[in-house]
Amino acid sequence: MATDALSVSELDVCYGQSQVVHRLSMNLQEGRVLALLGRNGAGKSTSLNTFAGLHQARAGSIRLAGRPVERLSPEGIARAGMRLVPQGRRIFPSLTVLENLQVAEQAARANDDGKHAWNLERVYATFGRLKERMRQRAGTLSGGEQQMLAIGRALMGNPRVLLLDEPSEGLAPLIVAEVAQAIKMLKADRLSIVLVEQNFNLALEVADDVVVLNTGHVVHAGSADAVRAEPELATRHLGVF
Repeated sequence: MATDALSVSELDVCYGQSQVVHRLSMNLQEGRVLALLGRNGAGKSTSLNTFAGLHQARAGSIRLAGRPVERLSPEGIARAGMRLVPQGRRIFPSLTVLENLQVAEQAARANDDGKHAWNLERVYATFGRLKERMRQRAGTLSGGEQQMLAIGRALMGNPRVLLLDEPSEGLAPLIVAEVAQAIKMLKADRLSIVLVEQNFNLALEVADDVVVLNTGHVVHAGSADAVRAEPELATRHLGVF
């Protein structure tokens, strides 16, 4: 049986005495996109940050390609092959595009196919505007270009699993379409992705599987096709029509 790219079981996450995520269980299969959906405050970003090691889970397990990572540091989880593109991008504004990419570079793992390793050339081939602006300070880029840089920086770590937190936030519709196309390209390349996204149409355009959170609880898990076929689900749990 193939190992899931990411397996989360019975995950509890708290802020102080307040529990934000309750017994979250989900599985991301290799080469698929799983959309983690829910209203604001549902626990989506908290879940991603916990997967990446930025929050400590109170209980439960997180396995990356079968390896437990819930007790590793954020740096250890990144080295193991899980990279987060955080909400708000958090690029280094005073560094150039090239420097932002170089600082995140990590060689592909020995058991990975070197032909598909991410490096500067491949990131530039995927995001042509980053090559055009490689000497430009990142803080002077447009919002869409900064999002491309944030994704490219994560790819420079040669991840097994990419965590995308609200990649379309604050972007114009044309740029959102570019972000969607980039996610589709990564999916075609068999990269495993967890996507948190408030843009419901974008999420369903690229997702294979969907997990819906409501106040930190899983209220639905299944295929994206099933969600497309049942609009009442979106109305009931996500507040979209």
